[in-house]
Amino acid sequence: MGGLAAAADLARQGVEVIVCDRAAGPGGKMREVDGIDAGPTVFTMRWVFESLFDDAGQNLADHLHLTTAETLARHAWRAGGRLDLFADIDRSAEAIGDFSGAADARGYRAFCARAADIHATLAQTYMAAQRPSPLGLMLRAGLPGLWRTAPFRTLWSALGDHFQDPRLRQLFGRYATYVGSSPWFAPATLMLIAHVEQSGVSLVRGGMRAVAMAMLGLCEGQGAVFRFGQGVAWITTSGGRATGVILDSGEHVTADAVVFNGDTNALPMLGAAGAAPPTPRDKRSLSAITWCVRARTRGFPLAHHTVFFAEDYAQEFDAVFRRRSIAAAPTVYVCAQDRGEHATPIGPERLLVLINAPPDGDTGGVAAAEHEDRTFGLMEACGLVVEGRGSATAPADFHALFPATGGALYGRVNHGPMASFARPGAASRLPGLYLAGGSVHPGAGIPMAALSGRLAAARLLQDLGA
Repeated sequence: MGGLAAAADLARQGVEVIVCDRAAGPGGKMREVDGIDAGPTVFTMRWVFESLFDDAGQNLADHLHLTTAETLARHAWRAGGRLDLFADIDRSAEAIGDFSGAADARGYRAFCARAADIHATLAQTYMAAQRPSPLGLMLRAGLPGLWRTAPFRTLWSALGDHFQDPRLRQLFGRYATYVGSSPWFAPATLMLIAHVEQSGVSLVRGGMRAVAMAMLGLCEGQGAVFRFGQGVAWITTSGGRATGVILDSGEHVTADAVVFNGDTNALPMLGAAGAAPPTPRDKRSLSAITWCVRARTRGFPLAHHTVFFAEDYAQEFDAVFRRRSIAAAPTVYVCAQDRGEHATPIGPERLLVLINAPPDGDTGGVAAAEHEDRTFGLMEACGLVVEGRGSATAPADFHALFPATGGALYGRVNHGPMASFARPGAASRLPGLYLAGGSVHPGAGIPMAALSGRLAAARLLQDLGA
């Protein structure tokens, strides 16, 4: 998403753009396995893409069919209980009241208001800023505004202000995993994700791959040239600045500037050591084990997004981040890709099943086979029987797909009040080399990575103009 957004913005302003990608097609982590979306599955912040297409004189709706979901996600607990969250706050509050009582329903409304306030404070001062800093954020948002974003409290602690039922803290604490982190260490600022989801979660006709294809069409329509199956082996430099790349084939492509859209930890492998600060092993974000399954299901009414919880949520993150293992009963996320608001498949359906894992794929890490029975067993304990298995991807596989990551899927872990400012910005330490993607500001996720590409293109054009 970062590279595609940067290419679109640069090409529409007359820059000659060549995109080199070792993959066979566009999308990066937004990939398919056997026709099943095997990467990001939640599409939010539609305005990011509408703006990108609008600036190019295009209408997003002409390139991508999006339907706003009424049901954000379905949640179930092995110990009992089932709860749907909706885009409509009143409807969710009513469901929470039925689930755990009037006090938690009131707490949910207060939580939503708080999330909206945090989002309003940070949308321009942080997300859209070229290179935010704590001081700059305070000057733009004011000390009271910055304080309201709760950077010095953990998400788990702040959720206790709003919810008495531990299952609800579990549910909303999961927002930390959207950026590959633990709710016990991630800042309460991440409550803003609740507002982002309530502002619109879209279901994409054709799956998430369709987003990448729409972006590809936008780029090519502006004149960008794509060279798939042509990986980059080296970033060339001359006079202390980036001057092009050498492809795996040995071909040298010269350039006035280079935008790098991989994980920044891979830069030393490409001859750009020192271009961005390295991420220590203990600062890596979550990895995952995923299964792409095509099978019949029974016993539980899946939504498009469904989450199955065990009882001990703290143990799950202690296992991943301290013991570098997977809990005996991990949280299981399922994306049922043939289900929508009013769509229930007949026969086998496509599922992405995911559990959190430590980002140690460069040292072997955990194997999928060791955890398959427990993962599918937890779903069965919640009522869902999946009549089949599928192809698995473990941290070592993600490390091979995305070099130098160890399998970490979200760049640097977002633990502590200053973690958000530790990500590199669009301009690297090497002149002429610019950075985009989930490992740089403003962070991981489809819309955030796209914003990073737009920021990289803007900074590159600013520097070329200077």
